[in-house]
Amino acid sequence: MATHTHMRRVRPRNTALQSAGAFLLASSFFLVSCSGEKGAESKPPAPATTPAAPTPTSAAPTTPAPDPTEETKNQLVSLYRSYWGEMEKAYSLGSTKETKLSQYAAGVALTEAEKNVTTHSTAGRTTTGSVGVNNTTVTDLNLKAKLPLATLSTCLDISKWNLIDRATKKKVELPSDRLTRYVITTKIEKWPQGWRIVLDEPQEQTC
Repeated sequence: MATHTHMRRVRPRNTALQSAGAFLLASSFFLVSCSGEKGAESKPPAPATTPAAPTPTSAAPTTPAPDPTEETKNQLVSLYRSYWGEMEKAYSLGSTKETKLSQYAAGVALTEAEKNVTTHSTAGRTTTGSVGVNNTTVTDLNLKAKLPLATLSTCLDISKWNLIDRATKKKVELPSDRLTRYVITTKIEKWPQGWRIVLDEPQEQTC
């Protein structure tokens, strides 16, 4: 926030006092001249006070322009979280038609998601709970390429995402040695419609 220096204003002298002073000065000069006293001279009026020069105000601090790279990274992390929000909904409904998945994914990622959701639904399964999308970081970003692209790394936590049998409403038991927290690598490209996830590959690496 800029700090403005308050300039001391010189108050103008009262006009009436100035007139009275001028009149008294003129009268005194007239009386001395008429008395014939030698050497008596009127003193010249004091020079007017020169107003103080204005103190330059300090310049307002310049706000740095936002970093487009950081803005893009934040956008991509947000997009990936939204993508998994729609994935949860799709598995729960057994279809991607009532979701916004196509606004976040395209190509292989969208095709695989639709296929997996359909497979689970055909097998009479649904899901409850949620997926933890943790520590998502942009590990590579190229905004100057003809087709801008990025790579993300995420720790996906599916320990609270439960597979449910639609008929029995019971939780489907899964292998106890399966990974419930693992690294997943994501490829994202900037299409004419915007950024789209095109590949989402789980890694055999716990996190």
